[in-house]
Amino acid sequence: MKSKKVILAMLLMIAILGYLNMTDFRIADYTGRSVLDPDKQGIPSEYSVDPVVMFCPRDDCAHTLEFIINNSDTIHCAFFDLDIPELIGALEAKNASVIVDADNHGLVKGKITHLKKDTRTAFMHNKFCIFDNSIILTGSMNPTHNGNNRNNNNMIIISSSYLAENYEAEFQEMWNGEFGKGGRTANPVIMLNDQRIENWFCPEDWCANKIMNVLEQANESIYFMTFSFTHDDIGDILIEKHKQGVEVKGIFETRQNRQYSEMDKLNKSGIHVMTDTNPAAMHHKVFIIDNRTVITGSMNPTKSGDTRNDENVLIVHGPRIAKAYLQEFGNIFNNFIK
Repeated sequence: MKSKKVILAMLLMIAILGYLNMTDFRIADYTGRSVLDPDKQGIPSEYSVDPVVMFCPRDDCAHTLEFIINNSDTIHCAFFDLDIPELIGALEAKNASVIVDADNHGLVKGKITHLKKDTRTAFMHNKFCIFDNSIILTGSMNPTHNGNNRNNNNMIIISSSYLAENYEAEFQEMWNGEFGKGGRTANPVIMLNDQRIENWFCPEDWCANKIMNVLEQANESIYFMTFSFTHDDIGDILIEKHKQGVEVKGIFETRQNRQYSEMDKLNKSGIHVMTDTNPAAMHHKVFIIDNRTVITGSMNPTKSGDTRNDENVLIVHGPRIAKAYLQEFGNIFNNFIK
């Protein structure tokens, strides 16, 4: 199977480059199994290679994205923004279908044959791709020069037919002009290599409620890195968890610390919050709960992100993925904090 070979080759490449320096990393045996596991209450279960997480700019996310594009046959992508010439050329060479937000569509128009834009004033704010109906890529990185080379971003790559089905359905809705609405997610919860993954799309899945449900279950710690954070209800939950003795610590993008930011409210409640010093942008949209659950994707914790924009959210329950994001939190804390 070509997709299998692509992912294994990609993992080998990343390992050679020295990215995966965690001692507990392993490449799971690929069995191709895809079953409903009766022991997990009917949750679809798959076994595949483990997800790969990368952090820009240090991991050169665009190079990996280009590698996957060049080794895939069917490619569907939805990007808020796109301006890297090599990626645009690779997408066109592979006859990819691409959706770009209307505000940035003009940068790509005429360079990609199969190209569409959103039709609303709200943002099509996704940053995802589906490869060969079996691999998804998402996170906070817009494939732009700034997104790859200057901003702090994350990108996660997962080999899963169930998640690919979810993202493909979302892509097809938007491709057919259905923005800001759509059907409910077919496989909102799956098991991949015995780790639970939740997948939601905004606004139709009420993503903020799903995020708050996970935050409310925190017993030990919540660390977050957010480009824009103005959602009052999410902020209130962090304050309540702090009062319960949960360690809450967060990093805000400096330029987004404005009138409606949750930063002052959290700071006054006694929560340790900081602003970054990256002269570009700290662009993550990440929560790490109890060192074993990660919330990531394109959605900033804002009302617009939840109720207006087209967004996607992944909630990965597993200590290995959480460890990678904790390392990124530490990297920003040690190098980009005022």
